[in-house]
Amino acid sequence: MRRILYLILATGLWLSPGSFALGQASHEDPYLMQQGNESKLVQQVRHELLMLPYYSIFDDLGFRVNGSTVTLVGDVTRPTLKSDAEGVVKRIEGVTQVVNQVKVLPLSNMDWQVRRAVARAIYGDPQIGTRYGYQALPSIHIIVENGNVTLEGVVANQFDKNLINVRANSVPNVFKVTNNLQVEKS
Repeated sequence: MRRILYLILATGLWLSPGSFALGQASHEDPYLMQQGNESKLVQQVRHELLMLPYYSIFDDLGFRVNGSTVTLVGDVTRPTLKSDAEGVVKRIEGVTQVVNQVKVLPLSNMDWQVRRAVARAIYGDPQIGTRYGYQALPSIHIIVENGNVTLEGVVANQFDKNLINVRANSVPNVFKVTNNLQVEKS
């Protein structure tokens, strides 16, 4: 534990408590907590995406709603997940058009090894795994493309964000880690 704290402090990852908050995203993420003022269409899109059977921590789906047009964004590991997401959103009442901008990540054995290793490093940590790993769809998503890792999702506090970043950076064969984790508002 002391070593982790030292790494966080030594690498300059520690921020003052007032310097972070959940920012306005350019799209909605299905695993984010629902806001009370969301339209029924946004709630239905969120629900349908979360119910996709092969949506995992290695995929990142997001969406934007503009009137009756839904734009799907993100990265997925399976081409069928991209088409399934489009299919379920098209069937929602009130949706007239679906723009599918979801990117299918390239097939790579090395990337799958990195995904599994990063998942073990993050969710295998008792400080992180017990808080974020025991959910049907955990809020921390690990996107790997050509050895580059992007962390997407939501964490409870800045310390967790920094700890997850340190864990991901400690995995062998990772070229770069981009930490896009957002901190929940208090």
